[in-house]
Amino acid sequence: ASWWVGPLPHPSYMRDVTVERHGGPLPYYRRPVLTREYQDIQEMIFPQRAAPSVWSPPSLLLLQTPRTQPAKNDYKPPRGLQSGDRATWFGIYYNLSGAGFYPHPIGLELLVDHKALDPALWTIQKVFYQGRYYESLTQLEDMFEAGLVNVVLVPDNGTGGSWSLKSSVPPGRAPPLQFHPEGPRFSVQGSQVRSSLWAFSFGLGAFSGPRIFDIRFQGERVAYEISVQEAIALYGGNSPASMSTCYMDGSFGIGKYSTPLTRGVDCPYLATYVDWHFLLESQTPKTLRDAFCVFEQNQGLPLRRHHSDFYSHYFGGVVETVLVVRSVATLLNYDYVWDMVFHSNGAIEVKFHATGYITSAFFFGAGEKFGNRVAEHTLGTVHTHNAHFKVDLDVAGLKNWAWAEDLAFVPMNVPWQPEFQMQRLQVTRKLLETEEEAAFPLGNATPRYLYLASNHSNKWGHRRGYRIQILSFAGKPLPQESPIEKAFTWGRYHLAVTQRKEEEPSSSSIYNQNDPWTPTVDFTDFISNETIAGEDLVAWVTAGFLHIPHAEDIPNTVTVGNGVGFFLRPYNFFDEDPSFYSPDSIYFRKDQDVTDCEVNSLACLSQTANCVPDLPAFSHGGFTYK
Repeated sequence: ASWWVGPLPHPSYMRDVTVERHGGPLPYYRRPVLTREYQDIQEMIFPQRAAPSVWSPPSLLLLQTPRTQPAKNDYKPPRGLQSGDRATWFGIYYNLSGAGFYPHPIGLELLVDHKALDPALWTIQKVFYQGRYYESLTQLEDMFEAGLVNVVLVPDNGTGGSWSLKSSVPPGRAPPLQFHPEGPRFSVQGSQVRSSLWAFSFGLGAFSGPRIFDIRFQGERVAYEISVQEAIALYGGNSPASMSTCYMDGSFGIGKYSTPLTRGVDCPYLATYVDWHFLLESQTPKTLRDAFCVFEQNQGLPLRRHHSDFYSHYFGGVVETVLVVRSVATLLNYDYVWDMVFHSNGAIEVKFHATGYITSAFFFGAGEKFGNRVAEHTLGTVHTHNAHFKVDLDVAGLKNWAWAEDLAFVPMNVPWQPEFQMQRLQVTRKLLETEEEAAFPLGNATPRYLYLASNHSNKWGHRRGYRIQILSFAGKPLPQESPIEKAFTWGRYHLAVTQRKEEEPSSSSIYNQNDPWTPTVDFTDFISNETIAGEDLVAWVTAGFLHIPHAEDIPNTVTVGNGVGFFLRPYNFFDEDPSFYSPDSIYFRKDQDVTDCEVNSLACLSQTANCVPDLPAFSHGGFTYK
């Protein structure tokens, strides 16, 4: 059910808005799978006591995994083929203590029907083993005993070698360390962050993940909300689990599965670390230690600069420093690093990186059509990552307009020699007046400049605006002919701009994962061709990439090249670049002494940064919530 609670911060009422929000009651089978249900499935597959009424591990499985707790299962939603189903394929893997089990499939996959409310009524509907389907485990066992199953033994390589994340070399010299020579230039109080330029609130949605609110630059609000809405990963393969896998991470809980941040690895060592408190699947609140980090980072890159030795001699520039809020969610095998980055020129950058372990399948037959072989019996399966973001910009007020600009080449005669022709570059401008006009499907041309603007002008007569610049390699998650594609129709669009509505708070739902055939939220319903001229607007952004796993994804995937996102950049919002007024700016002429601190503040670093700061003790938030 969906409940409306208010007023905040001291609620005195609650109201069931399920029918109002969703058009009717929500079927119980759409509910997310909670921890207890997974535990019951684990007990069913690997009973800790004799349970012949369910099943006993077949001889071939014992042959494969001759240990006390030999194997681990990994679930592969969606759970069935039509509304009302709750049947999930589970892959069986070697359970290697201290290392990821995901690259170690043994070739056995089970379709478990867990729709019944009583776990005693659950059944294993289908079995797949090393390239062949079986009606039941009994059939597989009988055929194995009769010598009709060609078993490929998968060796247990343990946790050594390239499977482990434990380095095989001793520690070397300490890596570079950033610190604040005169103390931090920002503050964190509760969920509020403030610097000389930026102010905002940050948090985690238990299911949707990172979000920030009331974002202000130099005291002026530029956005009300920027938040993650959903993240999906779709897989391909030639086994039933791999070919049908579609993770909608919001159903599992992007916030719920956020992890403690490890000082010096996940974030700079001297970052500010913030806990997260939540109430979920429990009668008492829990605390995730070090769920966020906040830090200012020298990018080692000039934000802007110019060196002149033409006519006059001078240098001017400013180093690029950014303020960052980060969290990391580990959803089964993948770790998503979520960043909100605030630049000193008024730009905001939102991005996510993927790391962690690849999901794999047992390699057999034409497996290389679906990825690359990464071990003797392991196929790294092809998949896509896509995330959806809500961007509620308030550009110089609530009423905004959406504009598209691009470039056109216009042929013309050369004015001073008309017998010659030239192609002249010219800016094209178009006001987008409806939601349909402002919805840009993936694969179609999208204007290279798209911005939201107010009806207030800057000093030069241009509407004050913020441009949305997307850096993504996303393709369509699925063709529209797919029966589950309706669960994430936001993936059809590179970008869409709609009216902001209280009844459209999110582009996805935690209920979409387990009933994608009749989704609780269908994003295309948001695009109803209403006017967006002079309205409170929301931009919805998709960013993603294709991942074809390869040998270098072992032991796990690196963040390099696996990050996408978008920028929100001032576009005539100011009269000039606001970083012009940065106290970090440097300027000197040829006739000046650049070693003079009065001329060049960088010359003073030997005085202001002449010692390493006192470092706090290393800490880690642990592996359980308290």
